[in-house]
Amino acid sequence: MQRELSSPASMPASWTNVSPWLRSAGAVILGSLLLAVCARVSVPLWFTPVPLSLQPFGVLLLGLVLRPRLAATALIAYLAEGAAGLPVFAPTPVPMGGLVHLLGPTGGYLLAYPMAGALISAHWRRTRRSFSMALVSAALGDMLILVCGAAWLRLEAHAAAPASFATAVLAFLPGDALKVAASAGIAAGWQRFNRHDRRG
Repeated sequence: MQRELSSPASMPASWTNVSPWLRSAGAVILGSLLLAVCARVSVPLWFTPVPLSLQPFGVLLLGLVLRPRLAATALIAYLAEGAAGLPVFAPTPVPMGGLVHLLGPTGGYLLAYPMAGALISAHWRRTRRSFSMALVSAALGDMLILVCGAAWLRLEAHAAAPASFATAVLAFLPGDALKVAASAGIAAGWQRFNRHDRRG
């Protein structure tokens, strides 16, 4: 698990004294908590059962700040918490909980989270980790979430492909562009801080 973490040089001395296993467990818990908090910031939309929420922002950010396996683990933990009945998913017009929510209209988006987090992290770490590359990495993960969500919604609602694309992808592109930019900005800023800290 030690490879899942940043190098000790980029961490405070007190943090490096903690065992790698505890650091990984802490990252998973905090990551799943971040998603749960983001899910509470949700706005229902009248034309689709999928609400507008900050969940994708949390996924993008975790993918950029954690290594692939750890990002995927944190997102799997989040889904497991929701499947177990914990109130971590975004509210819906018709209250749903546990597996019912996970397999409902938003299931495609939710189930894509671990794959998206791992994809973002893997791509970001193969680049020079600039802001532009953070944008590209986050955008790739976001498109994966949207495509999976649209495909799932189309199958569940038995809707035509154009209608599913309009309500499950196009409607969310403006907001998701802001989430991509915000997560990339935070990740690039954190990367610059780490580099400056190592030089200091």
